[in-house]
Amino acid sequence: MNQKTQNAMWGGRFASGPDAIMEAINASIGFDKRLYAQDIEGSRAHAAMLASAGIISDSDAQAIREGLLTVLSEIEAGEFPFSPALEDIHMNIEARLKDIIGEPAGRLHTARSRNDQVALDFRMWVREQADAAVGGLRALIRALLAQAEAGADWVMPGFTHLQTAQPVTWGHHMMAYVEMFGRDIGRFQDARARMNEYPLGAAALAGTSFPIDREMTAHALGFDRPAANSLDAVADRDFALEFLSAATICAMHLSRFAEELVIWSSAQFRFVALSDRFSTGSSIMPQKKNPDAAELIRAKIGRILGATVGLFTVMKGLPLAYSKDMQEDKEQVFDAADNLMLALAAMEGMVSDMTANREALRLAAASGFSTATDLADWLVRELGLPFRDAHHVTGTLVALAEKRGCDLPDLDLDEMKSVHAGITDAVFDVLGVENSVASRTSYGGTAPENVRAQIARWKEKLP
Repeated sequence: MNQKTQNAMWGGRFASGPDAIMEAINASIGFDKRLYAQDIEGSRAHAAMLASAGIISDSDAQAIREGLLTVLSEIEAGEFPFSPALEDIHMNIEARLKDIIGEPAGRLHTARSRNDQVALDFRMWVREQADAAVGGLRALIRALLAQAEAGADWVMPGFTHLQTAQPVTWGHHMMAYVEMFGRDIGRFQDARARMNEYPLGAAALAGTSFPIDREMTAHALGFDRPAANSLDAVADRDFALEFLSAATICAMHLSRFAEELVIWSSAQFRFVALSDRFSTGSSIMPQKKNPDAAELIRAKIGRILGATVGLFTVMKGLPLAYSKDMQEDKEQVFDAADNLMLALAAMEGMVSDMTANREALRLAAASGFSTATDLADWLVRELGLPFRDAHHVTGTLVALAEKRGCDLPDLDLDEMKSVHAGITDAVFDVLGVENSVASRTSYGGTAPENVRAQIARWKEKLP
């Protein structure tokens, strides 16, 4: 594209084109070409509406819509000549449309601006990414449900401060992440519902004097309603910020789970074995099997949170309506969406492939005095001790067992009676880890029957 053609796109305001530095800082085609499908879909709907409202002729609208399909096919075939001199995806497509159909191409931009056009394209793209994230989360939840169902009654240690706390079940632990990722689905769905307002028709900022039908185009493009305020329609990037916020929380959940997989797959824990598909070896240590996929997922929160902070920083001081700063809204959202989907797919693959070591889980659950709380509860329930007194008695018994180098169930009855004379041999019924988890039947507790009920509930609610 020569300078004369580029200037013609702008009209007569500028006598000469921008120099190389201005062109480089001003152009966004290097990244916003990713919006080509949304730009073409929105333009086709806009042209149909202009014709329906009598603003352009049916023949011009038909030529525009067919020409845009030609542009689409060229882009998808890798044959489209993107030009930085034309700045962005909108002007690149319009210029190529003019090459294809001639003068009618100039009528396409009637009753719109690049301000509301990019707001539409970007909103449509983010809407699709929210849907994709929900799909990825549902796949991950299904993999977690399969793990939970297989190990609904497998005992393992539950931790606080990464110290053994109380026995739980493998299924219960998997279902904790089902709940987390289920909330993530809700966040993406909530954000999608709010972003589903149609901005085109706001034009540059004040609306248009042409008799457009915004309801028609909103409906054609799957929006619930037109945006009610033209200033807000072009200035709003809440939809991107909400998407990034939901993505950040989701990435944080993925990172927490990834951290557990890194720990659990270590030789010191041996709780799980990750498949070769999601592990790597060492260049120098032949025995190593590194959980690289989990570690990379753990790191994704950094760039996704960074994108969120970046866009908040761009938007925080902008007056209404549009400022060129807002061109800096896309790259970080594109990057965050790409990395979230990659992390979700990798985690779903790891969860589907991993094998839990039931024996190692059971042995770990039985160590570290994990049934101490069960003992304290028994003292309250059976002997009527105040809980604080039961806590003290139990602590004394733990110290005794620790001195002997054994666990609570290995103390004999006389040793227990030496601490509290009321203890009977019935106490041993609650000191086994299987008995402990089976007793936790309160709603939300770790008892296998609870876990199976929650699995059934999620299977029913998950599309």
